[in-house]
Amino acid sequence: MTTIRQEDFIQSVADAFQYISYYHPLDYVKALGEAYEREENPAAKDAIAQILTNSRMSAEGKRPICQDTGIATVFLKVGMHVRWDATLNVTDMINEGVKRAYNHPDNKLRASVLADPAGKRINTKDNTPAVIHYEIVDGDHLEVICAAKGGGSEAKSKMAMLNPSDSVVDWIIKTIPSMGAGWCPPGILGVGIGGTPEKAMLLAKESLMAPVDIHELKARGAKTRAEELRLELFEKVNALGIGAQGLGGLTTVVDVKVLDYPTHAANLPVAMIPNCAATRHVHFHLDGSGPAVLPTPRLEDWPKVTWKANLETSKRVDLNTLTKEEVASWKPGQTLLLNGKMLTGRDAAHKRIADMLAKGEKLPVDFTNRAIYYVGPVDPVRDEVVGPAGPTTATRMDKFTEMMLAQTGLITMIGKSERGPTAIESIKKHKSAYLMAVGGAAYLVAKAIRSAKVVGFEDLGMEAIYEFEVQDMPVTVAVDSQGTSVHETGPKLWQAKIGKIPVVTA
Repeated sequence: MTTIRQEDFIQSVADAFQYISYYHPLDYVKALGEAYEREENPAAKDAIAQILTNSRMSAEGKRPICQDTGIATVFLKVGMHVRWDATLNVTDMINEGVKRAYNHPDNKLRASVLADPAGKRINTKDNTPAVIHYEIVDGDHLEVICAAKGGGSEAKSKMAMLNPSDSVVDWIIKTIPSMGAGWCPPGILGVGIGGTPEKAMLLAKESLMAPVDIHELKARGAKTRAEELRLELFEKVNALGIGAQGLGGLTTVVDVKVLDYPTHAANLPVAMIPNCAATRHVHFHLDGSGPAVLPTPRLEDWPKVTWKANLETSKRVDLNTLTKEEVASWKPGQTLLLNGKMLTGRDAAHKRIADMLAKGEKLPVDFTNRAIYYVGPVDPVRDEVVGPAGPTTATRMDKFTEMMLAQTGLITMIGKSERGPTAIESIKKHKSAYLMAVGGAAYLVAKAIRSAKVVGFEDLGMEAIYEFEVQDMPVTVAVDSQGTSVHETGPKLWQAKIGKIPVVTA
């Protein structure tokens, strides 16, 4: 009979969450490298190059792949004959492991979990509690999957109760374009079918824990209806032309996973959860012999892809002397290299700014002719000026865009993925622009930041207003001063080029 010791289990969980913060699963890295070789859209190819370069840099530096170090998710299969040598219960042991991982002094991870979610939303400071799924199985060992799921991809999760005669494929192909690019493609699509609503969601999430193997499936052929759906969806989702970061291109997903379960005759529950470019999970077993030993990937297993700024095709911009006229001159899809000082701010900061303006209070910083970067960085360690600092999903700030452009003097914004109609209308009205940084390239972006200091709302932690000084920070003009959005034009163009799905025009 296997006995699992408390310290072995806690340390294994802690080690796992540290491990996945800086090591991509190699099956995903390999699939992304193959997508890079196939890609024909230069903008999408550049984005994939940034993600792959960031991945290798994170593995070398043992620092987070993404500034959103995720919500801790644990799948636990406990053998019926396992015994515990522990004073804590299993949930508390897992949470102790998460706490150790996220507060590790050499690689402190971002605390993103908020208690009282519909009220005061107070940060728990250590990313606990984890979301834990238990299953009691045959055997005398413990199987553990630890995953860190970013908020951007979680926000795009979808669930529907279809009629039994409805097409699962049609629903998915109709739904995916409505998700935008906030889930940071190229990623993996998890689909759960059957059971009850909550079972379908769990199936979708669990499916994402499997290795990337779609090309092996294509080679041997489908043996079940779930495998047939994987192949059909893989082709049709990529035919949508959404592409890397939503810029248009040949690869939107590197794999599609499908798990199903028997359901009621009157129901067809379907859930869909995407995994982003910061795909992070690791599997291990404990048999009582000690803590898990996780394999160290070899750097030579990463694709030989290194992103470098293209000085011939990119325009250097001095943020310290930025004018409305220069912002109005930028063109859709143009690549810029930002230099100088920018401000940061995301959800909580924008809400506080709105409250202060409504009360006629003076803001802690002057936004006149400035750029704002939507980011919540990881705390620095050692000699870093800031930890990984990739962009957060820009659409969450859409409702504040008119206020910021009309009342603060702000003239440009930087974030991840597309902007919605309300924000685009404000951008056009004020002759502003929205610039897109690559989601999933947080460590690479951080290397462009030369200094960082908090200049407002320090009590908000990672959501405080910082002032960054940057050198050649790469961005793409995603919405220009005329309101043209590359996240609208790019996918339509590539969907038409691929030619497998008719392009729907407004």
